[in-house]
Amino acid sequence: MKKLFTIFAILSAFAVNAQNFQLHRDFERGHYTSTFEMFKVDKWGNTFTFVDFDYDSKNGINQGYFEIARVLKTEKMPIGLHIEYNGGVGNAEVTNVGSFGYTINDAWIFGLNYSKGNAKWGYSTYAGYKAIKDAGKANFQVTGTWYVNMFDNKLTCSGFADLWSENGDDEAIAAGSVADELVFITEPQLWYNVNERFSFGGEVEISNNFAGDDFKVRPTLALKWNFL
Repeated sequence: MKKLFTIFAILSAFAVNAQNFQLHRDFERGHYTSTFEMFKVDKWGNTFTFVDFDYDSKNGINQGYFEIARVLKTEKMPIGLHIEYNGGVGNAEVTNVGSFGYTINDAWIFGLNYSKGNAKWGYSTYAGYKAIKDAGKANFQVTGTWYVNMFDNKLTCSGFADLWSENGDDEAIAAGSVADELVFITEPQLWYNVNERFSFGGEVEISNNFAGDDFKVRPTLALKWNFL
């Protein structure tokens, strides 16, 4: 549930500032996830941020994840300069051990951003150097986002795909800070737009080597409210 409104807000001719709230039911994990996204354009580029919260029946909020990205781009620049921060915290339960807290390693991304589109379709992509806390080695990330508005904006297909490396030195791998592998995740979404504010639909999270799991497919059903 991330980045999915970014491309829509960046490229749509009628949307320069936008926020939305999503609530997803994750069937594979058996919990709910809420997402708040905000996007703002100014004369020096744009800012995008979102926060995810996962909820379970025992602990309430059991994970929080945050991203904020800034693209520096003027009308005369064909390519924007991208800087991004990622991080989060969580709580997990292990049988016969109890619960324990954990952090999602802070990461900074520095790269280049390119986008193109209009009110009906568009895409955006960036590639950059990824500095993962305590990794001890350099890493990279490539991200693409897209949207297509169909049937007089009644149906919206959107999504993102991330590919990044988690390379680490021997100390980082032994400590579990990184997995020393390539990680892939994509979340295509489909929304039926009842009106400008309210939508319902869902997404399918497809991932490999993400959060300690092998290949996974995780569908959701969701509601979305746009703050106009």
